[in-house]
Amino acid sequence: MAAWNLYRHRNPDGSSKDWAVTTNTDGSITTRWGKTASNLPGVSNRSGVQQFDIERQKQAKGYVLVGEVDIDVNGNVVFPGKTSATPSQLPESDANPVSVPAPPVEALYWTVDCHAKQYIRVELGIEVRRLIAAIQNVSDDHATPEQEWNGWQQWIDVTLNAETFELSGQIKSMHGVLPWLFLLALKAKSFKGVEIDIATETARDLSVDLKVEQEVLAFFGTDLDSIRETAEVLGLLKPRLNLAAAISNTEDCWF
Repeated sequence: MAAWNLYRHRNPDGSSKDWAVTTNTDGSITTRWGKTASNLPGVSNRSGVQQFDIERQKQAKGYVLVGEVDIDVNGNVVFPGKTSATPSQLPESDANPVSVPAPPVEALYWTVDCHAKQYIRVELGIEVRRLIAAIQNVSDDHATPEQEWNGWQQWIDVTLNAETFELSGQIKSMHGVLPWLFLLALKAKSFKGVEIDIATETARDLSVDLKVEQEVLAFFGTDLDSIRETAEVLGLLKPRLNLAAAISNTEDCWF
């Protein structure tokens, strides 16, 4: 049995669910999930992602590390020093949990699961390249990243052959606001079979509505007005009507 990192998410009603992850010898990732019990029936295998990145994504959604366990091919959970796992052996929720302040935001965490049909995957690849080209053509000093984000090349590579894929990663403040706007623009397109999630370290899923994401804009050291031009080009904001320009271009119809 391989060593797995086991995480737990506690629901407001007192119930909980578990999620576990391990890295295989070929570099692929296997995850298991299910309600807190001695067996995790859900299973998924993926390549092209790092265990660290998807663990941070789960932590951003409120999952807490329980510890390292073993899980057999049938999904049975075995804690260290035990020959089998039973529900009573699994750690219980604290009777009097202590409220711990959320840590400061250090990065945004994103995942994408593309299992769409082929023609949609082709459309996705076209849109990825269109958005990247649009971003490159926009001159906006407030939105220019200070350091290269490796996600640009990742997206180009995985959509090149229009195959199904899974990706995950993070965006730090030094990368600038552009990678976040790029992912939001793709998410806003709502390609069927393409699930894009973006979350903060406080377990909050981010909306595609920039007007309600002032905290994230501040995280990147910018604001809505500063990135408006870029957001309009990407379709995240509707262009403002320039009344002065409209009036100046209108012929005088008074007699």
